[in-house]
Amino acid sequence: MNNKVLCVIPARIGSTRLPRKPLQTIRGKPIIQMTYEAAYACPGIDKVIVATDSSNIAEVITAIGGEVMMTDACVKTGSDRVALVAKAHEDYPVVINLQGDEPFIQHNMLQTLIQPFKDNCETQMATLAFPLRMSDEYDNPDIVKVICDQNSQAIYFSRSPIPYLRAQANSHHLPVYHHMGLYAFQRDFLLTYTALPQTSLEQVESLEQLRAIEHGYKIHVSLVKNRTLEINTPAELEAAQTFEATR
Repeated sequence: MNNKVLCVIPARIGSTRLPRKPLQTIRGKPIIQMTYEAAYACPGIDKVIVATDSSNIAEVITAIGGEVMMTDACVKTGSDRVALVAKAHEDYPVVINLQGDEPFIQHNMLQTLIQPFKDNCETQMATLAFPLRMSDEYDNPDIVKVICDQNSQAIYFSRSPIPYLRAQANSHHLPVYHHMGLYAFQRDFLLTYTALPQTSLEQVESLEQLRAIEHGYKIHVSLVKNRTLEINTPAELEAAQTFEATR
């Protein structure tokens, strides 16, 4: 059985909160290069391709011997950019969407992400989450929360605090987690998913994964203990200069 895994890293040059984000450097190395190298070195990933609209990003990756596919700047979402690459690679049944702002991604995280596809051939889409710090992340709209059912399937993703704590519940036992913005798909489902019309909750929350839930599909959520540092703002870029990932 073919179980080859393709990892696509969508990286666009336009970013409102952090201009030219993929080319910003952490301790002298571009963010997109750090992300690519982490994925390339991960056991279980057979091929890594950066999908970008920028010749500057492409030059960084090709200079280290990496593979790039140029995509139009008008492509709406990262998943759409990933799907364009997946269409050209039929022999990779599992496709990872790893955002280019994850320079501290760890091998065990990527391996955990693809494990549900090995365990259950019916898995169509999977993602990761880690423990939510209720003290400073629960009310933070920049932190995406996910709540899950007892079978580790996502019920809902939101920037709002979920669930609402009406009673003085013990929050340590609530199935709410800090969502990591990376995904894995069965290739055929990825092509189906990106062809679905956008949904109202997806648009109001600005969370494209809600499209799958609103159309009745399941997203498996695997938990990891450690956290990474996504780079979205100047403050996070500054913090990244001294960030050390826990392994």
